[in-house]
Amino acid sequence: MEEKTTGSTIMAALSTLTPPQISSLTTTISALFHLHHRRLSSLLSSHTLFSLSLHHLHTLSLNQKSLLIARHLLSILSHLSHFLHPKTPGSPPNNTTMVNVNHRDLDSVLLLLLLCELHQHDPESLKTLSPEKWRESLSGYVSTTMLTLSGIGFSDSETLRKYVEVVTRCRKFVEVMGGGGDGKEGREVAASVAAVVALPSVEVEQGGKECVVCKEEMREGRDVCELPCEHRFHWMCILPWLIKRNTCPCCRHQLPTDDVYGELKRQWAVLVKISDGYY
Repeated sequence: MEEKTTGSTIMAALSTLTPPQISSLTTTISALFHLHHRRLSSLLSSHTLFSLSLHHLHTLSLNQKSLLIARHLLSILSHLSHFLHPKTPGSPPNNTTMVNVNHRDLDSVLLLLLLCELHQHDPESLKTLSPEKWRESLSGYVSTTMLTLSGIGFSDSETLRKYVEVVTRCRKFVEVMGGGGDGKEGREVAASVAAVVALPSVEVEQGGKECVVCKEEMREGRDVCELPCEHRFHWMCILPWLIKRNTCPCCRHQLPTDDVYGELKRQWAVLVKISDGYY
C-alpha cells in the first residue's frame, strides 16, 4: 500500500473531528497564525531584531536548525493532537516545556522557514544579495503574501489548508535534515516525567496474572500501575523500564516522551493510525 503524503494524512485525521471540534481547532490555529504574523512583522520591521535573529541562525549547526524546526512542528501538531486524542496522559494542550517556544527561537524558526520559502519561490533572489539586504527582499516577498501570513478574512477551510501547508513544510525540512540525529530508526527514548506521574494506581481485584517484567504474580489487593493500553505491572518493575523507554512491555503502546524527535515520531504515528481508521 502506498504511503500517504503528509497533507493527506493530516486531512484524513481532520475528517474524523466533529464540526464543533473543527471550529475550536480553527479558532486556535487562527490565533497561532496571528501570533506568528505579528512576530514576523516585528522581525522584518526592525533592523536590530532581524540582525540578531539572523546571527542566531548563523550560530546554529544544521542539526540544531533541524531541532529548532522539529520543536516548532511539535508545538503546531500539539493543537491538533489535543482534539484527536485528548486523554493521553502527560499531554495537556500548550502546557509542556517541550513545545514551549520562546520568542528568540520563534523569531529564528519563522525567519528560517521564510528564507526557505523564498528560496523555493525564487532560488536566485538571495544569492545575488548580501545578508544585510535580505531583510528588504524578504519584506517585499511578505508584502505580496500578507493575507496568507496573517490569516485575515480566512474561512475555516482556508485556515486549515494553510495549517496543512505549514505542517508539510516543517516535516519535510526535518525529514531532509535526518531528524533524530543519530539515524537509528528504533532508538529508545524515556517516557516523559509528566506522563509517568499521570499513570493511575489500581488495585488488583483477582490474582493469578503475572507482571511480564518480573514474571511474578500480581497478588490480589495489591496496588499496581496501569498503562493507557490497560496492561498492568508492579510499580517497582515498570518505573525502571519507563526511565529507559516509553513503550509498553506487552504491546509497545507509546507514552509521551520529552525527546523532541521521539515525541514527534510518536504523535505522527498516532495521526497515521487515526487517518487510516485504526483509532
